[in-house]
Amino acid sequence: MYKNEILDEIHKYREEYAQSFQYDLRAIFDDLRQKQVAHKARLVRLPINRWSNKSLHPTRN
Repeated sequence: MYKNEILDEIHKYREEYAQSFQYDLRAIFDDLRQKQVAHKARLVRLPINRWSNKSLHPTRN
């Protein structure tokens, strides 16, 4: 099987990060939120692209 070293490193880091918070999702979320607030200049804000629902509903004649 193909071994991807980059993905292995990402998975290792993610595991270590989650383990440092005892896998508590609330604690992980709070930490990420604090990092986001601390580095607002790094955030990328993209415009919201709204999709039309017309393609989901066939037209009635």
